[in-house]
Amino acid sequence: MSFIRSNKIVAAVLALLRIYIGYRWVTAGFGKMTSGGFEAGGFIQMATENSAVPGWWAAFLETVALPYQGIFSLMVMWGELLVGIALILGIFTNFAALMGIVMNLSFLFSGSGMIDAQMATAAVFLVIAGNNAGRLGLDRWILPFLKSAIIKQHKKQDSEDVVVV
Repeated sequence: MSFIRSNKIVAAVLALLRIYIGYRWVTAGFGKMTSGGFEAGGFIQMATENSAVPGWWAAFLETVALPYQGIFSLMVMWGELLVGIALILGIFTNFAALMGIVMNLSFLFSGSGMIDAQMATAAVFLVIAGNNAGRLGLDRWILPFLKSAIIKQHKKQDSEDVVVV
């Protein structure tokens, strides 16, 4: 496990994988945004009527997603675009990969093709790799900066909480 989480060669392979997955997300999201006609309602309705969709998922789609299809349409477009950008840049890589997995699984549960399963499986490697997946990206600088800022803030709050009697 330490090999996938710390090896520099693995980091380069993971960078190629995350850039490829990110490119797929960006093109999907950008295509939906620029087409001007993306509406998730038809897909959601079709999924609720599909016998291959698990009953619990169809119930969720029918009671939550379908009534709020406009919000779900925006979430899909922006989610795809932002996950893609984050993966390409290597910023908050683990979170972006995890959100990509969530989207892929929701599409898969809704009856879409196998490409979602393949992308979800590939993104699992990014999550397992931890920080090594973003080592050749902006995570290399942003995560240590955020960690030190949080530690400084925590120490500052601890020193302010000390009551002198």
